[in-house]
Amino acid sequence: MNGVRYEKKDHVAYVTMDRPEALNAMDRRMHAELAGIWDDVEADDDVRAVVLTGAGDRAFSVGQDLKERARLTDEGVEASTFGSAGQPGHPRLTDRFTLSKPVVARVHGYALGGGFELVLACDIVVASEDAVFGLPEVRLGLIAGAGGVFRLPRQLPQKVAMGHLLTGRRMDAATALRHGLVNEVVPFPELDRCVAEWTGDLVRAAPLSVRAIKEAALKSLDLPLEEAFKTSYPWEERRRTSADASEGARAFAEKRDPIWTGR
Repeated sequence: MNGVRYEKKDHVAYVTMDRPEALNAMDRRMHAELAGIWDDVEADDDVRAVVLTGAGDRAFSVGQDLKERARLTDEGVEASTFGSAGQPGHPRLTDRFTLSKPVVARVHGYALGGGFELVLACDIVVASEDAVFGLPEVRLGLIAGAGGVFRLPRQLPQKVAMGHLLTGRRMDAATALRHGLVNEVVPFPELDRCVAEWTGDLVRAAPLSVRAIKEAALKSLDLPLEEAFKTSYPWEERRRTSADASEGARAFAEKRDPIWTGR
């Protein structure tokens, strides 16, 4: 792969957007490569968690490659709107609603535009103190169509979200932490250690429980509470009837660490 690095180790998949010379701007080739990676992540039961990050020391990702977008416009390629339907890499992480593995965003430097939208689509976010978040689309005649328009008002107080969406103002890491957009903010030298602590906890958890909880939590967000209890969740059905469902209690009774099989 030319635009993305993909590695697996100890049940964790590491996905690195690898265009540091362009601040990890996402072009069509990168989106296509990422789609194949997300397919593999979902299919590989040995993978229990994912770390998504950007190469280099300046940016997580600054979003859409605007130079490519300008060229495509000159060639008559119609601009996209909400979601990635009809675009390379569909469905992208930002509208891939059935990905059952937890994704941890490791954020250093700029996370702007589509880069910030990727962060908003992750389950856990760990940022360095110099991380900067923002949706500058309004200043470029664009729209945060990869979920920013929808996710930011769901993850921030409405007035705060609208202020950033309508002006393109940036947000520093401390502010993001205060509003609950990120889980932890640490000095850059401690970033990898902090990410490893999160992935370590995820890998120690029962993999079917993790997938069932993620599915139920996200699928039920817009449901009335009573309806959420009555809704069917496929990963929960799989967990409930699995060997792992009894392994945890058995291991506790036998005073040993559980051995998860994912079955």
